[in-house]
Amino acid sequence: VQLVESGGGSVQAGGSLTLSCVISGFTGRELSMGWFRQAPGKERGTFAGREGVAGIDSKGTTNYADSVKGRFTISHDDAKNTLYLQMKNLQPEDTAVYYCAAESSTYLLLTPEFFSYWGEGTQVTVAS
Repeated sequence: VQLVESGGGSVQAGGSLTLSCVISGFTGRELSMGWFRQAPGKERGTFAGREGVAGIDSKGTTNYADSVKGRFTISHDDAKNTLYLQMKNLQPEDTAVYYCAAESSTYLLLTPEFFSYWGEGTQVTVAS
């Protein structure tokens, strides 16, 4: 299973970005997915400080971190095998590397240890 993120970049506070994650190679029947972020100063490639931002289970039920509720929206396009994270009213504290993750499961736990498959991450930088 491969996950490839795109859509990161630099924006001013109050701006918007939409991240995409193309998921390929999955042959199972149920897939739960999530977006995580890792703030600057944390070792990239490890789970240290990796925060669950939003998740969606195989039935389409979503879950969000309190810090992003009302600003971020997670969605999945089955036909395109693509996971999205629409981010609005971005703030400097949203600056991080954003990762998408997937797991063959009917349910969702928005913790990094739950997921087996990960993308390489995409940088989001929000200037004040």
